Amino acid sequence: MLRAEIAAAGSVSVARFMELALYAPGRGYYERRPGRIGRGGDYFTSVSVGPAFGELLAVRFARWLREPGSAPGPRQLVELGAHDGRLARDLLDAFTAHAPDLLPRLEYLLVDPSPTRRAWQAETLQPYRERVRWINDLVELTPGAVTGVIFGNEFFDALPVHRLGWDAAARTWFEWHVGWDGQRFCWVRAGGGESGPTLPAPLRAALAAEYPLLNNPAVQAALPDGCTVEVCPAARAVWATAARALGTGWLVAIDYGSDPARAGLPVRPDGTLRGYTAHRQHADVLADPGEQDLTADVNFAALRAVGEQAGLRTRGLFSQGRFLVEVLRQTVLAEHWDPGRRRQFQTLIHPQHLGERFKVLVQTRPPTPP
Repeated sequence: MLRAEIAAAGSVSVARFMELALYAPGRGYYERRPGRIGRGGDYFTSVSVGPAFGELLAVRFARWLREPGSAPGPRQLVELGAHDGRLARDLLDAFTAHAPDLLPRLEYLLVDPSPTRRAWQAETLQPYRERVRWINDLVELTPGAVTGVIFGNEFFDALPVHRLGWDAAARTWFEWHVGWDGQRFCWVRAGGGESGPTLPAPLRAALAAEYPLLNNPAVQAALPDGCTVEVCPAARAVWATAARALGTGWLVAIDYGSDPARAGLPVRPDGTLRGYTAHRQHADVLADPGEQDLTADVNFAALRAVGEQAGLRTRGLFSQGRFLVEVLRQTVLAEHWDPGRRRQFQTLIHPQHLGERFKVLVQTRPPTPP
């Protein structure tokens, strides 16, 4: 599929390469049968550590849903990118155990256009089939339709990105594309040759929104030739759509991404796009499309700005460790945990495991005072 598109157009954007490599129906990495996550797969997630993660999120979400000023009526949990439905199952199990009074009012929406993944999710969530429903895209929700929580766990890092490079001699940014050299996929400058055309307007706007400091001439003078960044218009579009759908409640992203102290600057000179196979990180993201996970750091500063422009209030960008420790401090949950649950918690908050690498961005639209 990729080679056919490249043959027709000369090259494809990195975003298109990722879209097909990860999501092509029946062939993309995330369309393949679950089993690539966890000890025997390609990478760990907080969900694969065990149900403690979902249990803690459920306690936090339930507390939010009970906040003073919340109107009576239905509540929604809207999950972006539910994969096989494991986190949804852990959350609903935890609501059943710890917040049974909220469960009758709770509707769980899974946002996923893939029939394949929906089938996995339906199987996992069979005990809650009357409590869940699916939509293809957040745009299907009317503005202000959600009273509750819209969240994504390791969703934004897998959205397709555009890869931009800095030409120090020409003092300009260009877009990296993917070509085919007859043997393998390879990097080419958009437009061909050593001096392809300047960035199209949408990518110039994305660069300005996600890396505002890179428009500063003094910063540009210090950039090494070939300095690479990724921009993700798709992530900002999803966040904006989620903010519009949120009437009252919370918008949450749990993912790995840029340090807020470096907001607006490249994280690494060669960018953050990488692949994962068998718990090993790979720099050759063009090898074996469909057979390795592809991911890039999330630009939390850009998401935060989008939410605030939509009228949301930012509660903070926390390390996952700090966020989960604070949840536990406000409950008696740990008193009932067995040693296995305690080990899960330690992995989730440990600085050298998942506690520091993952961040939690929290924004809210509070109820309107009567």
